[in-house]
Amino acid sequence: MKKTTSQKLQLGIFVIIGLLLFILAVYFIGDKKQMFGKTNHLSAVFNNVNGLQLGNNVRFSGINVGTVRGIEMVNDTAIRVDMLIDKTIFPLIRKNAVATIGSDGLVGNMIINILPGKVSAASILPGDQIASINRIRTEDMLITLDKTNKNAALLTTDLLKITKEINQGTGTVGLLIKDSTLAGDLRQTMHYLKITGKGSSESILKLNRIISSLENKNNVIGVLKDTAVANSIKSVVQNLKQSSSQINNVIGNLDTTVVNIKGGKGAINYLSNDPQLVRKIDSTMDNIKESSFRLNENLEALKHNFLFRGYFRKQEKAKLKEQKTEEKQK
Repeated sequence: MKKTTSQKLQLGIFVIIGLLLFILAVYFIGDKKQMFGKTNHLSAVFNNVNGLQLGNNVRFSGINVGTVRGIEMVNDTAIRVDMLIDKTIFPLIRKNAVATIGSDGLVGNMIINILPGKVSAASILPGDQIASINRIRTEDMLITLDKTNKNAALLTTDLLKITKEINQGTGTVGLLIKDSTLAGDLRQTMHYLKITGKGSSESILKLNRIISSLENKNNVIGVLKDTAVANSIKSVVQNLKQSSSQINNVIGNLDTTVVNIKGGKGAINYLSNDPQLVRKIDSTMDNIKESSFRLNENLEALKHNFLFRGYFRKQEKAKLKEQKTEEKQK
């Protein structure tokens, strides 16, 4: 059966529309995946990519700026991820930026988030490698949550046992709750503790007042705390110490002298114990006194002697002259 011209025309239009739709789909998908724009390479190294695949999005501050173009296993603890980033975004990404792997929503595809660095740092260059942070995986969170649930179950079981014992009145807590007598005794004890605490507070206040009064310089302790008084007391003690040492030396010398006197040594013992010597000394002193009196008489006699009269007159004139000179000088 031959096709009519209208059928051929409809088929051609359908093919053209389908081809246009396919081209538009490829264009939009490619534009979204940065397949036709101007891009540069950027890389990061992770310990675990958490299911990241080729073609997943790369976001910078929440905006899609590129896609994952390569995942390479460097060693057993490092995986290198190559990214295609829009050239217009490169000046905004700093060298201290950090890459992390997350999910697009709760159950979405894995994506790479680039966290902005400090503005003071320089911009990255094509082919640079930025630092990375490995976040907690969902599996690790589920394992931790499972352990937490098990611990919570054990804690709930123990708590049920404790509450059951309390309700039955067993144990210390149950006894306190169920036994009214013990509760009354405890209330009375708390009352006595309150009275004791009040008395202790008053005693502490009085003690604080006493300690504060010790700072007053009018008190004995306050005076002793004065540095000037302390220095004076220290000086007096040192002087007393020196005086005591000197007194000890004098007492020692006196003891020696007394011992010598008692032992019959020295002139004092001889004078005190020999009465004849005392009488001789008295007689000698009387003779000296009498001789002095007679010598004065002889000198008076010489003054009246004509041989020595001129000499004594000259002596008197010289004395008078000296007296006049002294009076003039005064």
